[in-house]
Amino acid sequence: MKIKFLFFILFVLVLKASAQIVRPDAKNPHYLNYKGKPIVAISSADHYGSVINQEYDFETYLKTLQKDNLNYVRLMLGSYFEMPGAFGIAKNVLAPSHQNLILPWQRSSEPGNLAGGNKLDLDMWNEAYFVRLKKFVSEAEKLGIIVEVTLFSSYYGSWTNSPFYFKNNINKLDSVGGFDAQTLRNGNIFSYQEKMVKKIVSELNAFDNIFYEIQNEPWADHAVTSDTISEYIADAKTKNPGDMWRNIVDLADTSSLDWQKQIALTIVNEEKKLPKKHIISQNYCNYRYPLTETEANISIIQFHYGYPEAVDQNYWQNKVVGINETGFAGNTDEVYRKQAWNFILAGGGIFNGLDYSFVVGFENGTAKNNAPGGGSVAFRSQLKVLSGFINSFKFTAMKPDKTSIAGSPACFSKCLSEIGKQYAIYIEGLGNNKLLLNLPKANYQFDWINPLDGKPVKSENMKHTGGILKMMTPDFKGEIALSIKASN
Repeated sequence: MKIKFLFFILFVLVLKASAQIVRPDAKNPHYLNYKGKPIVAISSADHYGSVINQEYDFETYLKTLQKDNLNYVRLMLGSYFEMPGAFGIAKNVLAPSHQNLILPWQRSSEPGNLAGGNKLDLDMWNEAYFVRLKKFVSEAEKLGIIVEVTLFSSYYGSWTNSPFYFKNNINKLDSVGGFDAQTLRNGNIFSYQEKMVKKIVSELNAFDNIFYEIQNEPWADHAVTSDTISEYIADAKTKNPGDMWRNIVDLADTSSLDWQKQIALTIVNEEKKLPKKHIISQNYCNYRYPLTETEANISIIQFHYGYPEAVDQNYWQNKVVGINETGFAGNTDEVYRKQAWNFILAGGGIFNGLDYSFVVGFENGTAKNNAPGGGSVAFRSQLKVLSGFINSFKFTAMKPDKTSIAGSPACFSKCLSEIGKQYAIYIEGLGNNKLLLNLPKANYQFDWINPLDGKPVKSENMKHTGGILKMMTPDFKGEIALSIKASN
């Protein structure tokens, strides 16, 4: 009896521990659940180098996000980093000065040319790095922030700056081209990539607030063009070929997908030996694409610069669909704010804007943004409004809804609903505008808010007999949000 009781206690403890970890929500797997509560992950976070850049005060950075109710960050680990001055951004977080770069491996005594220092010894771990890594994740956990641990990234032509490039280490790695580096054609490099993954997974296993992403933008090194976003591509020869990516959807090729599958299996197999099992995210393409069925080990489908259609096209997979990076559409708040509202109200579970107002020396996110993307104090406060709005609903009971808005002349609209009970609506246009709602019979509370500052615009209670309800929106400029909740 004592042995059975002990096993029961152990079982209960395991269940309690698993209830804390980031995982898909049991009631609605289109959202994450953390510490037993469903969440929508919304953020405007830095350029991923918080750990590898020792000059960066990540505690101030994390507290800044928490103050604005933002709950998500991405983190790159050192298999990819940028050179100082990349993107023309002074003090770019992902481009540490050579003296401030810290990597998972120790330097050898052999002279080299990797970031101004000796060659690496990929068989020797740099324990100071792992102390910093775990401190970052721990501080994020204290603040309720989820960390996406991004293991690898495409190299964008900078393969010779990689720790795995044969001239940058003493471990006799095979000399391969950059396009083969993250495929199963990479010789003995894979064994060192796998070794890094196992070490990271082992070091971070105790944390509840993480999930793993296999690779950032794998299509960038292995492009298979599958869709055209605009006609720009038709005459690309007369324009800047470097801008072609903005107008097409590129997917990763088979060689990349096979390698990513093996990395995911490495995570899963390593965690079989460990107490906690973390979920895995895969980054598929820019903008939108109706993916074929994803691998069983993948719980999160990630897009960059995503359109709401990315959610529509992949909702059937019953997985979280997210945007974990957006930018390259100017550096004003409006475009990214609208993107966030449209994506979340289309049923997306993650939104993260790459925030260039976070740089070294401005860890409170107040740097002047001259980068190819968004980010500002004002933008983060606007995302706080979105976070508050979606969390005012029982959102796990809601689904994307294309029937409850029967018409919105001269406006674009998105609706997420639990039909007959609660509706979250976002409208772009110029008020006043007619709105035709198809609602069941009930008493409804209508609350209009300003997405920029969260202030109420108009509230009213209405008894509806069912069917089409014709109403006018309040006067608004550009965009407005509407909460509808049925009362008994």
